[in-house]
Amino acid sequence: MDPFYYGLIAFVVIFIGYSYFNYRRMKHFAALPDAEEIQHLTAANFKAKTAKGVVLVDFWAGWCTPCKMMAPVLNQVARASGRVGQVAKVNVEEQQRLAEQFKVRSIPTLLLLKDGREVDRFVGVKSKDFLLKKKTAFISC
Repeated sequence: MDPFYYGLIAFVVIFIGYSYFNYRRMKHFAALPDAEEIQHLTAANFKAKTAKGVVLVDFWAGWCTPCKMMAPVLNQVARASGRVGQVAKVNVEEQQRLAEQFKVRSIPTLLLLKDGREVDRFVGVKSKDFLLKKKTAFISC
């Protein structure tokens, strides 16, 4: 057999092993409690809570590992924002109608709303610096 195939087989075995190790590690990733500054939105209070100012809304689910990875980042963003702008979360399992209304197709999806209107959308795990930069750009407008 060609040495290329031995290398390919070794790569595949290592990749599968690494993926399995990370799956086992992330499967038991504990859910982090939300910061006090983070609001939980429902269909009943969504419009009222997002009508004024800049709000960063995280659409998430309890079973979603990337969503769990975003929890500490959102806590940091909420604490860093203080009273300027808000951070809120929407559980897509409990608030399916809101997820449909905003056409959320994958999670985590973060919407940046200004005065109730969507001005930006981010899908996937993002850094604290990225989110603060985007958020402050719309606060100063």
